[in-house]
Amino acid sequence: MRITTAFFLILFFQISFGQSIFGKWKTIDDLTGKEKGIVEIYEYKGKVYGKIIEIFEADKKHLRCEKCEGEDRNRPILGMNIIKGLKRNDDVYEGGKIIDPKNGKSYHCKITLEGKDKLIVRGYIGISLFGRSQTWIRQK
Repeated sequence: MRITTAFFLILFFQISFGQSIFGKWKTIDDLTGKEKGIVEIYEYKGKVYGKIIEIFEADKKHLRCEKCEGEDRNRPILGMNIIKGLKRNDDVYEGGKIIDPKNGKSYHCKITLEGKDKLIVRGYIGISLFGRSQTWIRQK
């Protein structure tokens, strides 16, 4: 009886509090509403990263980040880490950067989980007030 109770308590806490930003997310352009691709969010050495693993538009799969700076310059966009170095701060992941491969610019990044299947990804300059947000949908 005790083992069964313990099992259900563990299961309950995993379901209730175990929601995670890690996994695969469908990106949706905040300006057009168009689905763009899939980003896989993962943890590496205590920090959060996001890599483009799929691009939906066939004519854009071969593109390189020509306008990016530093080590990302001329890298293929497919396979690129566009989210780099976020840390968890309560329910928010922040303190890192996000790259927009269209213009090559890097922005401060903040991510919050809304429910279990929506991710709010905000890129901004300076303070969060000056930026844009996208809603990404979890892929199952």
